[in-house]
This record gives sequence, C-alpha cells and structure tokens, in this order.
Amino acid sequence: MQFFSDNAAPVHPAVLAAIARADSVDTAYDGDALSRSLDARLSDLFGAPATALWVTTGTAANALALAALCPPTGAVLCHESAHINVDEGGAPEFYTHGAKLMTLGGDGGKIDPAAIAARIDGLRDDVHQVPARAISITQATESGRVYTPDEVAAIGALARARGLGLHMDGARFANAVARLGCTPGALTVEAGVDALSFGFVKNGGLMAELLVLFRPELGGETRRRLKRGGHLMSKGRYAAASILALLDDDLWLANARVANAAAARIGQAAGTRLASPVEANEVFVRLTAPEAATLRDKGFGFYDWGAGVARFVTAWNADGDAVAALAAAIEAL
Repeated sequence: MQFFSDNAAPVHPAVLAAIARADSVDTAYDGDALSRSLDARLSDLFGAPATALWVTTGTAANALALAALCPPTGAVLCHESAHINVDEGGAPEFYTHGAKLMTLGGDGGKIDPAAIAARIDGLRDDVHQVPARAISITQATESGRVYTPDEVAAIGALARARGLGLHMDGARFANAVARLGCTPGALTVEAGVDALSFGFVKNGGLMAELLVLFRPELGGETRRRLKRGGHLMSKGRYAAASILALLDDDLWLANARVANAAAARIGQAAGTRLASPVEANEVFVRLTAPEAATLRDKGFGFYDWGAGVARFVTAWNADGDAVAALAAAIEAL
C-alpha cells in the first residue's frame, strides 16, 4: 500500500494503447502527424494560440520555460520550496546559462504580489545586482495548495506591470484544475501566464511532459534550446501519442479527480493532524516517530517530510481498499 509519490504510479492503459497504435513508420523527431497536431490541440484546450512542445521530464519543461523567459543576466523569483529551487539539481541555472533564482517565503508554498513587489523594489538598478526578469509559481504547490485563478491573475498583472515573464510549474496542474472546476485557460493564459509546464507523468503518463508557450515569439528559440539540451527524441510520435491519449475525453481530468478524492478521504481521517489543507492529491500529516513506525509496520509506504510530518500522495490508480485502510489506521493512532 504505497503512498510515496504519483511519479511511481503505473502508466494508464489508454496511454500504452496509444503508444502501440503509434508504432508505425512516420517522420522522425517532431515532424510526425501526432506531434504536429499538438499546437492546435492545446490551443483549443486553452482557448488561445499555443506552442506545445513535448519533453521527457518536468525538469526539462521547467528549465526550458525559464530559459525562454529569463536571460543569463536576470533572476527568476520563486518560492523557497519550489521544485526548481530545491529538487532540480541546478537545471534552471544550467539551461538559462546562469540566471539567478531569488527565493521568497509564503504560506503553503505560495508567493503573493506584495512580497514579489517588495523584493523587486529592494533591488538596485545597477550592474552590481541581478534584475528580476521572471516569476515562477507552482501548481499545485509543494505543500499541496492550489492557486486560484484570481491569485494567478494578481501575480500576472504584477508581472505585466513590471515587464516580467510568468511561468507556471504545473507538475500537478490537472489536480489543480480538477479541484477548482475552472477552465485550463482561466488558470493560465487568461491570468497572464506566459509558459506552462503541463505535467502528465504524475497523472498516468509514461515519459512525456509538455511545455506550453502562450507567446508565439518564444517558440522558435525554445525549439532550438530543446534540441541543444538533448530533448528532441528521434521518435517523438510516441511522446505525442501518450499526451494526446490523456487529453482525449478529458482523461487527464478524470484521473486527477480520482487522485484528489483519495487524498480528501485521507485528509478527512487525519483531521487536526493535518499540517496543510488538502487541496490536491498530497496529504501532509503530523506524526510522531512511533506513529510513523506503526503505519509502516502495517504496510503503508510514505515519505517523512521534515520533523514530525509525513507526506502521503495519491494517484490516478488509487486503490479504494488501500485508501480506506490508511484512513482507518490514521484514525486509530
């Protein structure tokens, strides 16, 4: 009964079937019919012109997005717990050729316009300090919290006013949309987002993520960076096929709803033990070391998440019996 990460979940059968159907001769790299259809498909989904580029990892999607928005001499403002700052091994700095990450605090992994403005206003406009050039927010955050469309729009308005690009790390974008019940466009392009890392691997995908650019002028150079960075697969049709399979009939949303519902059940059982509200598919529970050991002895797998906190993550394939057993075990502590 594993609740370590949605990264470890199996691939959705529809994705495997789509990859099998794509197993025929076609043009190499991203010139195949499936890859060429992504721009139109994502433009339709978001209700605005979009350039959609598959990559193999979320790290690549994030780093390439930041490289498109921030020059080597600039800085990206992000939360101190953001994946780009904590868990990507310097890839953003590498792909941007040295851009600086400037971190901010904020409850629940969120940053707000006032904190962003204060940090920018504190920078001198001279060669001795690095100017802010972009903002990156995470959806859902590393604490499992969700930015609402209004919250994103407030940051987007600040970004526009200050001449900054806005990137959204949407590793769990599907879970956020499912939680809010809004359109994908309302949470991104309509709110001022310039680039989205659209996560699929955590939501039933195999090994393909999507970088969605809402400013057409960013596409050309980003394609070159994608190739230069080693992410232009020679048989890209398989990546495109897996993404399209999850988009068909809104399977990506159905999968996210299953994961969110399972997390909500665990969160309900945790009650006052919750270290953060459950808004997506991650549950952070306060446990003593003996209590954590008790759960592990019962067969539950999860990560310790700082002192006295455990993280439980649910996925598209959440097993109802395992979720119920975990909820009962937490209630019985």
